[in-house]
Amino acid sequence: MSANLRPTGQQPTATYESAFLKACRREPVPHTPVWFMRQAGRSLPEYLKVREGIPMLESCMMPELVAEITMQPVRRHHVDAAIYFSDIVVPLKAIGIDLDIKPGVGPVVEQPIRSRADLARLRDLTPEDVWYVTEAIGLLTAELGSIPLIGFAGAPFTLASYLVEGGPSKNHEHTKALMYGDPQLWADLLDRLAEITSVFLKVQIEAGASAVQLFDSWVGALAPADYRRSVMPASSKVFKAVEEYGVPRIHFGVGTGELLGLMGEAGADVVGVDWRVPLDEAARRVGPGKALQGNIDPAVLFSTPEAVETKAREVLDAAADLEGHVFNLGHGVPPTTDPDSLTRLVEYVHTQTAR
Repeated sequence: MSANLRPTGQQPTATYESAFLKACRREPVPHTPVWFMRQAGRSLPEYLKVREGIPMLESCMMPELVAEITMQPVRRHHVDAAIYFSDIVVPLKAIGIDLDIKPGVGPVVEQPIRSRADLARLRDLTPEDVWYVTEAIGLLTAELGSIPLIGFAGAPFTLASYLVEGGPSKNHEHTKALMYGDPQLWADLLDRLAEITSVFLKVQIEAGASAVQLFDSWVGALAPADYRRSVMPASSKVFKAVEEYGVPRIHFGVGTGELLGLMGEAGADVVGVDWRVPLDEAARRVGPGKALQGNIDPAVLFSTPEAVETKAREVLDAAADLEGHVFNLGHGVPPTTDPDSLTRLVEYVHTQTAR
């Protein structure tokens, strides 16, 4: 099935000819498409206004609010794709895991999962558990029209790291101790999370998402051999589970320069690259047959407009010979970013790459 054909029909959707999906399919584009990780929310004053007094996880379960927040950067920045507003721990919350997102900290799990008995707490996810996702995406696709919507989920390793550590961790001691010390339990944990993640992505695609991104935020903490042996099978299972839908599958992690080839090998159509590896070198590591996404350093957004343009030009030059390129940051939008700097960056990339 060609990319972004709906699973229930044979005709391309309104988004099929968009610059974003063309770049993901490594086809000629009218301009290099742009979107930003974490563009929905965080830096926008209109986001802070509508989220005022509403806890993060609660806001993810309010379809009209989700649709509004997802649309805000599309209206303001004229990006080429929307990213569904949610959080990677939403499916875990939906199956009854006692967790919360604490401001300034991140996801915190009340009872970490560290034994086989704990594994039983991870029940299957059903579409009914996340009914609000289906409803929100219905609202969004009606408003977006020809602009693609990107669905997303946390990759099994990153979800496991939150569950095992009990929250964010710098060194992932408990996670790695379980991975090295009880490889069978670890494999079972990641396999269970792969099942949950697959259902979460399927719900989004079937509701109308045009592409999906698997975030493996913390996987850069691993050596390539550990990734291949202990993580890649679960990530591959997720990508395989949604392959039949024909939508582009994007894979992104932070600090993953040594893993780029393996992340593509796991099943991604598009490999996201952080700012540490130039895109031409990233293409060499990933190999042919994949589009790349990235990868300007988010910190440059706090500099002068001239500095932003200089760094953007470097990214575009490094991407000149790529099979397909989606312009993005090398990580998410920092919360204190001036929104105008993002708007100017989109306009610059569009102008410089117009064909």
